[in-house]
Amino acid sequence: MVWGLVFSFLEGRKLTEILGAGLSISFIVSSGFVKSIGKIVIDNWGFTEYQMPYITGALFAIPLIFFVWMLNQIPPPTQSDEDLRTKRVPMNAQDRKSFFLRFATGLIVLTVIYMFLTAFRDMRDNFAAEIWNTLGYSDQPMIFTYTEIPIAIIVLAVMGSIMVIKDNMKALMVNLYIVLGGILLVGVATFIFHIKMISAPLWMILTGLGLYMGYVPFNCILFDRFIATYKTAANAGFLIYIADSFGYLASVSTLLFKNFGEAKISWYNFFVDLSYVLAVVGGALTLISIAYFRKKQIALNKAKEIENIVPENA
Repeated sequence: MVWGLVFSFLEGRKLTEILGAGLSISFIVSSGFVKSIGKIVIDNWGFTEYQMPYITGALFAIPLIFFVWMLNQIPPPTQSDEDLRTKRVPMNAQDRKSFFLRFATGLIVLTVIYMFLTAFRDMRDNFAAEIWNTLGYSDQPMIFTYTEIPIAIIVLAVMGSIMVIKDNMKALMVNLYIVLGGILLVGVATFIFHIKMISAPLWMILTGLGLYMGYVPFNCILFDRFIATYKTAANAGFLIYIADSFGYLASVSTLLFKNFGEAKISWYNFFVDLSYVLAVVGGALTLISIAYFRKKQIALNKAKEIENIVPENA
């Protein structure tokens, strides 16, 4: 819920891409940074693993209050923003139902893709320590941060650059191709690491880069351009909540499957297997979504042509 609330301040603007990409750094860099802090709290400060979450969270309490206050100082979208990206409005139950049914097939496919991405992201995020230990880096706490910084920089550059694309349909397609490229990168990177062509840190960087190239668009840019493309009265928060609710369902289901169905498999091996599943299934579903939205746009364009012809004949 926090993410949807925060992004509501940023959606529907000419600069949404760069703002959203900057915001997304919070769950790329901070994911590794907070693990480094947590490990320091245990190893250097002498706290137990049960005390560590509270101590680590307390360290960030004051910055949290300050930055929430700053968030509330952001001015609303301008008329120019609304003309380019469509005005964002609250949605009641009927609005949400009508919107979903209008794009049901596409939204279901996108949600399933996001389910795979979220499960993979949480696996990489929550069990990074176990994976790094297996790879032989248990004595390097800052490895969590060092490997996430280049990912954040590249994702920020790629996502932010989409704001130069004025045509919303083209931007939507570019987002989907970025998602596809990221998903495929996860599988390719895992394969070339498996045949010992790259080092473990580079493999983790590439899988992280591929993951977040697929994951970040869903959290800000893709749904923002989706609404702008079809110029419908809606908001990105609704779409984010749909995707996230099912995404975390997939994450929890994956954890249950690993712990009770495949308990003998190490977290490292399970992560590798999940990389290939994401690449194959996620890649295929992304291609389906691209075909769906292309077909949807062609149908809308034909409908507009008919609307333009009918008045002339009348």
